[in-house]
Amino acid sequence: MDRTDYKILSELQSEGRLSSQALAERVGLSTTPCWRRVKKLEENGVIAGTVAILDPRRIGLEVIAVAEVSVAEHDDEGVREFEDMVERRPEILECHTMSGGHDYHLKVVCKNIAAYERLLREHIIPCRAVNGVNSSFVLRSNKYTTALPLEV
Repeated sequence: MDRTDYKILSELQSEGRLSSQALAERVGLSTTPCWRRVKKLEENGVIAGTVAILDPRRIGLEVIAVAEVSVAEHDDEGVREFEDMVERRPEILECHTMSGGHDYHLKVVCKNIAAYERLLREHIIPCRAVNGVNSSFVLRSNKYTTALPLEV
């Protein structure tokens, strides 16, 4: 990747719906070579996808929670059961395997506290590997971005 690729990525991170022509103008290329670079970045997996970012509260998802999950035993079957459940639950936006005091860190969004409690009771806690869950709730988001830091 060269400087121009990083410029393309920077522009697309800030405005993903740019036309090929507008993107080309911003990065100083003609349209076809710019389009080819974008396609190559997609083929190489650098650009993983293009999505619309929604405001959860504006669509009725009032609760954003962080759940720290500890597992009792790290047997393959129990861990697979937990990770499969995570994949199936649309409320769970992120799942990270962690070092430190907890095994997993989940970012969860729900309509309300009752919906979050239902997710815990019916889906997370019943997983046989789960030993405990520590939940924290977002009171206010001070910063949210999906843009990765790029050297341009």
